[in-house]
Amino acid sequence: MIFTPLALEGACLVDVEPQEDERGFYARTFSAREFEAHGLTDSFVECGLSSNARRGTIRGLHLQVAPHAQAKLVRCCRGAIHDVIIDLRRESRTYCQWVAVDLKASASTMLYVPKGFAHGFQTIEDDTEVTYQMSDYYRPDAEAGVRWNDPRFAITWPIADVILSAKDRSFDDFRG
Repeated sequence: MIFTPLALEGACLVDVEPQEDERGFYARTFSAREFEAHGLTDSFVECGLSSNARRGTIRGLHLQVAPHAQAKLVRCCRGAIHDVIIDLRRESRTYCQWVAVDLKASASTMLYVPKGFAHGFQTIEDDTEVTYQMSDYYRPDAEAGVRWNDPRFAITWPIADVILSAKDRSFDDFRG
């Protein structure tokens, strides 16, 4: 695996190194040893799958707060997404900064999202699926969010005509 640090402290892209033959390829998508060698010591205890029928769908921006904060390993396994993370760790030098990356099923690149980050994405193709590995169990009482169009962050989304859940639409402005 190839680890490429992003501008936000602790976040990185993880590219698989496929071993190809006439059948296709095989690639490891997680190795605790390799992650630990890059300072990523989270173990993943839960996995999830998001299916999104239409282009323009936004999910997020979600996080779980301490003591149930989650690191995430996110991969687009069908279609393509515009993935956004915001560093909400008060002690971080990149506090309240955000980064966006495009993840495509054809590239097999994953995004490592550290604990304390808000995470969300917008689908840029119809019929898109996203897989997540999380370092802590989902707890409704630890759930928080940042509104997708919060003026504090002024996130640039690629598709103006968005599809949102009522819950994601209802998040308040960030007050950090």
